[in-house]
Amino acid sequence: MKIPIANSQRGFSLLELTVASSIGLIGILAMTSLFRQGMNATFTVTQRAETQQNMRAAIELMTKDLSMAGAGLPSGGLQLATASGNSKVACNQTGTCYVAGDTYPNGNFMYGILPGFGNGVESGTIITSAPAAVNDSVTSIYCDYNFPLTNFTFTFPSTTQVNVSVVSAAVTPNNILAPGGLNVGDLMLFLVSTPGNGKGSGGTSDAQTAAAVAEITGLPSNTQINFATGDPLNFNQTGANSLAAVAAAYVAGTTITVCRLNAVTYFLQVPPAGSTVQTVRLMRQVNGLNAVPVADNIINLQFSYDVINSTGGTMSANQSNPVASGLSPALIQKVNMWVMGQSVLSAGNKFQSMYLASSTSTGNMSFCNSYSANSTVCQ
Repeated sequence: MKIPIANSQRGFSLLELTVASSIGLIGILAMTSLFRQGMNATFTVTQRAETQQNMRAAIELMTKDLSMAGAGLPSGGLQLATASGNSKVACNQTGTCYVAGDTYPNGNFMYGILPGFGNGVESGTIITSAPAAVNDSVTSIYCDYNFPLTNFTFTFPSTTQVNVSVVSAAVTPNNILAPGGLNVGDLMLFLVSTPGNGKGSGGTSDAQTAAAVAEITGLPSNTQINFATGDPLNFNQTGANSLAAVAAAYVAGTTITVCRLNAVTYFLQVPPAGSTVQTVRLMRQVNGLNAVPVADNIINLQFSYDVINSTGGTMSANQSNPVASGLSPALIQKVNMWVMGQSVLSAGNKFQSMYLASSTSTGNMSFCNSYSANSTVCQ
């Protein structure tokens, strides 16, 4: 009997196995690399989208406040009382002032916009992640029409107290302490005028006889507001342009207009060492209240202004420091804004940074009529 012998079958050689394994490994590495690049691209896009969202939020909020600048103020601004020195801006009730140069300029004059060239970072801290560029602050001042005071009457039992009564309880607001109402540290504008003695059309416009800005130091009830002297922002002074002058001028035959002012300052804050917050933030501070964050990772903030030159009536564009250039902030017609944002997270220690620019007109500020027959007239 013959025993069948199985035919031997040839397998893969070591060289073939090595080549096949190499090709497979190269394919896997290529797919891994493509996957990683896709993930990095997705992460980068997410970073840029979040950064742009922060910058847009910052721009939109600043645009809203700056476009209202000067609303409700007397044309050209308002001279504040000076008996006890200049009043403060961008400070809270505990005496913390957030920006340098924290007083009103030009002999304590309140304009609708206060440019803050070079003082845009709290305590002058250096932002190491930002380019070597100047950071600015800006303050916009306007009447708060979200909480109108037309439903109240005001009387002056003393030079440091104002009594409040409601005209109609059926109209809102009918309580100065209602949600969104008055707070200690708020600024109030009082304008006294005599009807029909102005120089408007037909000679019937009101003539302003007294005006003052005062800081609320106490709200003991919904019918009383206190304005004690020695207030943190130094508004409650004596003499001309004070609340006492308004009280003396408010007599029979005159009318009084009252509004809460919003003095809104934007600046950057660098968290101190050891803080739970590790990102540079854009801050918004109102009147004498504490500053609150509005956008994270804003590392550079710059402004320039298009200002009318009152001498020739011509426009001086892109003025970064109009006060130092001899231009009046009362004649600012447009505010140009540049915001630089940085991504919250890094990819391989590489942050995404970008600029966003915008501008807004200031329709409530003064203007100059350069087409006047005699000379340039500014109002």
